Amino acid sequence: MGHYRIRRFRADDRLAMQAFANALPEHDLLFLGRDLRQPRVIAAWLTAIEDGWIDGLVALEDDMLVGTAALVRDPLGWSAHVGEIRLLVAADRRGAGLGRDLLEGIMRVATNRALSKLTAAMTADQAGAIALFQALGFETEARLRAHVRDGSGRAHDLVLLARALA
Repeated sequence: MGHYRIRRFRADDRLAMQAFANALPEHDLLFLGRDLRQPRVIAAWLTAIEDGWIDGLVALEDDMLVGTAALVRDPLGWSAHVGEIRLLVAADRRGAGLGRDLLEGIMRVATNRALSKLTAAMTADQAGAIALFQALGFETEARLRAHVRDGSGRAHDLVLLARALA
């Protein structure tokens, strides 16, 4: 495994992001709420970054995208103080600290944005991801039964984790 670097997600990462998303197991895409394999979804993400609704980070290893983290917020809504974290790591790069580095990086962004609460949603069977978030102080706040459906129509419970920021 080579060394990776983490930086902001930008427009010229579009094709690398699509390749990354296409290589992910479909189940990993479930808790994003949108299909990241679609170019228009990536385009919308980049527009939201420009508009200040999303902060995105990418992890690159030899110019290949191996992980990404996003901080999604609604500056105009009742929950403007809350940010939702979305984290994805390439299947063959898991368990080596990359997810933790991305998560810590996006938490720093949240602190800089003066947010007071963070949330993350994932299917209940994403044990590795849940353990990672719990290790950084997140706790389960809700479990939504049969809340998401995969490509084959099977329903999965969604777990909502949260933590307060100082």
